[in-house]
Amino acid sequence: MNADIKRVEPVAGAPALIRPGQLLTDAAGAAAVARWTAAVAEADGIFRIRLSPGVDVCDLSATVCDQGHRASPNHVLVGQPLFFGGPASRPFPTPAFPLPEAAESGEDAVTVAVADTGLAAHPWWCERPWFREQRREAPEPPDSDGDGRLDVQAGHGTFVTGLILRSAPAARVRPLRVLNGHGVGDEAGLLRSLARLRIDPPQVLNLSLGGHTYDNRPSPLLEAALATLADTAVVACAGNTASDRPFWPAALPGVIAVGALDAAEETRAPFSAHGPWVDACAGGEWTASAFLEHGAFHGYARWSGTSFATAVVSGAIAEACRSRTPKEAAAHVLDPLRTRQIPDLGVVVPAPR
Repeated sequence: MNADIKRVEPVAGAPALIRPGQLLTDAAGAAAVARWTAAVAEADGIFRIRLSPGVDVCDLSATVCDQGHRASPNHVLVGQPLFFGGPASRPFPTPAFPLPEAAESGEDAVTVAVADTGLAAHPWWCERPWFREQRREAPEPPDSDGDGRLDVQAGHGTFVTGLILRSAPAARVRPLRVLNGHGVGDEAGLLRSLARLRIDPPQVLNLSLGGHTYDNRPSPLLEAALATLADTAVVACAGNTASDRPFWPAALPGVIAVGALDAAEETRAPFSAHGPWVDACAGGEWTASAFLEHGAFHGYARWSGTSFATAVVSGAIAEACRSRTPKEAAAHVLDPLRTRQIPDLGVVVPAPR
């Protein structure tokens, strides 16, 4: 494991990943932990505290929260393809196929923010105005570490974007780079991106990432940040944990948590998280979408994970937003009277054909 990632397990059997020695808090919390602070950086009202050696960040976080402040270790967040083996634990090249044509009216009217690994140029969108305007803001390099090999999650953001556009071809995508090419980011980075979204909120926010927390409870800082996007439909992956342990931010109230179905869209994919906190599900095995141009890949791939089921649901909501508010669109897509439900996976959202 990288030196900047630490595995902690204050609750037996419930490990979490954090940035060692980093505490996130607000201004009042920063004052409360001054005696244990070695360095501090602030952005958009969030203070990232580097603690003095020997201080237990989990214990201190719990203490600060008990004092009425918002605080959390800087949890590590990861993208969620299938990690632990199987036939589709990595992307596989697939032949090119077309994107459905967008209806002429309302072109680019619905904005979907995609917090992910970035976005590469692709024939499906390279001439779209929204891509030309922001193509340098969140680029997605295939080999960020220069080892000559495709990074293990390079193309994740591009793949997610392609799935969204397969359901909502007229959508305008706003890429936010919060994960590196290995699919790793952290809570501090996501909070910074969410702060930027408050200026011009999207109709839909796709979060094909997440993680567990040290205490199995939601991060109060992340919960508060997402609450400020009250008019945005927030869709997040339930995780590839094959368990019912809450996965954040998907398990937050008000966030649409998405699990994955098998390739036939009949039963739960074996890797998918599940539980009463999961709201919806979609096909997440062997999905086809846009990808990078690198090596054997020529812009298209197949891949598996709850990340990609999440993109299907985000796309369906974005398409419904063409004639509805985001909240109305989400309620329409997740209406249990329109489609079947699966226990512990929620409402089934059909994948685009």
